[in-house]
Amino acid sequence: MSTKRIVVIGSGIAALACASYMPTDCEVIVMTKHTVGNSNSTLAQGGIASSWLPDDSIEQHVGDTLAVGSDHNDAYRVKDIIRTGKEIIIQLLAAECPFDKTITGEPALGREGAHTSKRIFHAGGDQTGRILVKFLSDRLGKHIRICEHTKVLDIIHQADRCAGVRFKTSQGELASLYADAIVLATGGCGHLYSTTSNDKAITGGGLMMAYRAGAALTDLEFTQFHPTLLVKDGEALGLISEAVRGEGAVLEDENGRRIMEGRHPQKDLAARDILSRIIYNEQQQGHRVYLNIHAVPNFVKRFPTISKLCQEAGIEIASGRIPVSPGMHFLMGGVVVDDNGQTNVKGLYAIGEVACTGFHGANRLASNSLLEGLVYGQRAARHIAEQQLIRYTPLKEEKEKQLAVPCITMQQLQQWVSAHLSIVRDHGSLSVLIDELSSIPYRNITLSNISIHDAELANSWALVKLIAQSALLRTESRGGHFRTDYPARDDFQWRGKQIVHCQGHTSIIYNQRIGN
Repeated sequence: MSTKRIVVIGSGIAALACASYMPTDCEVIVMTKHTVGNSNSTLAQGGIASSWLPDDSIEQHVGDTLAVGSDHNDAYRVKDIIRTGKEIIIQLLAAECPFDKTITGEPALGREGAHTSKRIFHAGGDQTGRILVKFLSDRLGKHIRICEHTKVLDIIHQADRCAGVRFKTSQGELASLYADAIVLATGGCGHLYSTTSNDKAITGGGLMMAYRAGAALTDLEFTQFHPTLLVKDGEALGLISEAVRGEGAVLEDENGRRIMEGRHPQKDLAARDILSRIIYNEQQQGHRVYLNIHAVPNFVKRFPTISKLCQEAGIEIASGRIPVSPGMHFLMGGVVVDDNGQTNVKGLYAIGEVACTGFHGANRLASNSLLEGLVYGQRAARHIAEQQLIRYTPLKEEKEKQLAVPCITMQQLQQWVSAHLSIVRDHGSLSVLIDELSSIPYRNITLSNISIHDAELANSWALVKLIAQSALLRTESRGGHFRTDYPARDDFQWRGKQIVHCQGHTSIIYNQRIGN
């Protein structure tokens, strides 16, 4: 009897959670284009959000998530994910996942921006992602094979379902692998921008593979910019977790003026989109922005990763000030999925940042991403395990697919995106970007002959066009999408446009929502 084969593309928390929950009678192949350590999950400093203390609750966590998401969330999914996520946290604690603890042995919980309670489970101070990736990797069974330096280029679509993948081996050869299910866990698209917190592997390829296979994409205009990236000489060197502000750090300008005073009730713990826009405005006025960490006790012990980052950048922690600037951090939109992570294409699943579950709405609440990745990794695995085995093999010689590679460098593309599709947007700038992108000449290159660099450039160019079109269509400001020509939000009743891209067309679905 044949063994069910599942291919998981990616190696972050969602991918590893999915693989770890697969039953031992399945053959699981995890493909990642660099190494298991190359993911945004590994870089995650903050932790996992889940209510725990007596003065906190699932309902309170739900309320904070909806508020930050600007009421664009799927309320049912929010409640469901947070409830299931807490159950998984309890399971991780029982399995002795090395979360930080107090001297009494209780979880040492942190607080981050827009959370109304301490509910952030962290490990190694600010090394939660790295430690959790290792914890999950170490628990993978013998039925799971990890293929590093393997670049998946495309999804094989056959008989109205996803049937396998085409990929470049570590030797650069094109190969095909047929499977019963494909799970996309490829992350977002941070490196479409010049300044980002994302790992170098995150370029949006998974989104475009899903798109070409016929999967629906939605809410691509909702891009989150983290307010505090470490910057030196105009270069972003890494992330400064908002857990630092949760421990008492404050934002100030070069003169020591606290820039959040009188600008928001939550001050330095306001949501990321609010802080990013305020910092951006300060910079436009010629100010430099710093994170004052004098009030944070035992900074080096609490934040060893950030301390090392500053040391390598030549920034003295003893000075008490870290230069910061906003940068692209997270994509709230993505591939449309159901409660099990299944797309509208049979046999194709999407989990983690590449997927849009409706959990994050228009803006993600801090430390909710790892929670969502764990929940959907588990659900996708269980759903796949319940399905009948359906394996396709090539019936005839298929015409080799080509990708359109633009005659532009990745650096030029990043500069255009950063200039026209960043923290603030308007009709004129978005139109200019779309015209520029559409006028670029291109070459069609077969998958056999395409280089990894050109494949990523092709995907990035195509994805930017979809994001720009989505941003132009959404004529309002909400969450991570801010239009200077539509700056006000109707706080009563409104109809939210959900832009759904499918191969060959764009449709607009209107959903009734109620504002705050």
